Amino acid sequence: MKQVTKQAHEFDYERLVMQTQMNYSNYYSVYAHGGTAEPLSSKKPLPYEQQIKIFAQKIKEADHIIVGGASGLSAAGGCDFYYTDSPSFYKYFGKFSKKYGIKGTFDGMRYHWQSREEFWGYLATFLYTTQHAPLRSPYKDLQKILKGKDYFILTTNQDTQAIKAFPEEKVAEIQGDHRYFQCSRQCTDDIWDAVKPVEEMVKAMGDGTGVPTDMIPHCPHCGAEAFPWVRGYGNFLEGTRYHQEYAKATDYLKHNMNDSKVLFLELGVGRMTPMLIQEPFWALTDQLPDAYDIMVNRDYQFLPKKIEDKGQAIKADLAQVLDDVVSELKQN
Repeated sequence: MKQVTKQAHEFDYERLVMQTQMNYSNYYSVYAHGGTAEPLSSKKPLPYEQQIKIFAQKIKEADHIIVGGASGLSAAGGCDFYYTDSPSFYKYFGKFSKKYGIKGTFDGMRYHWQSREEFWGYLATFLYTTQHAPLRSPYKDLQKILKGKDYFILTTNQDTQAIKAFPEEKVAEIQGDHRYFQCSRQCTDDIWDAVKPVEEMVKAMGDGTGVPTDMIPHCPHCGAEAFPWVRGYGNFLEGTRYHQEYAKATDYLKHNMNDSKVLFLELGVGRMTPMLIQEPFWALTDQLPDAYDIMVNRDYQFLPKKIEDKGQAIKADLAQVLDDVVSELKQN
């Protein structure tokens, strides 16, 4: 095995993300059209069955496994109500769709609500749905795949699935978490529990679509309206907890990347935020002599030329891929 000694800053995950975000900004039009600025391999992908065998073999050989879980990982398990008016959307948000014509939860977050009571009625329903969702099948399969291995989970998902499946110290939630509120004005570095207030709002709302005015949550410090501690809908707080999440990933990298076989898994990473998981993983795989990167996505099959011999891109249903890998590991 080749010996490699990297400078500490090369494993600073937050710094890696900042670098790839600059690349994203410089080539925004490319990414906006679903592409990547990274030159891609011209190698023909291997047959699916062979890819699954390699996936399972790499799991067995790896000293350390770093999983990058994005929206496709949760969507593969039925959490597909974010972008479209899917059956699961109607199941959980049917009364809002019927009354307001909303199609997908993100559509609801952009909707011009007539009152804050209605807005919080919708938002509380959204948060309650993810906070109390059962653990979905792709995460259960991932538990089986990682059993007995040394691993770390880095996720852009805010839906709490990762921390339901794995110990919190093994998970970095770099885009926030639906379990917490923050001050919408960022008057404080604090974040606080959102689970109990959300439960109370949903209970008080009943079959209606608005919450009582006095139940709208506010910051305990300045009195401003609260907001979920998540990026994408408001003034996301990049405070102490945010940097702690990145620090967990950085610490894992610093302690485990030298002189070892490292497997990176990109699971359901699409084109919304490639700079947070995908491109940092590509850079690390390129830097580390004994690293390998497996990318699984339903719609895209991007294999960078610089790591064409150190990775593979599997274009297939993610839930099926993980299930097949579990079966392959059992057989061998």
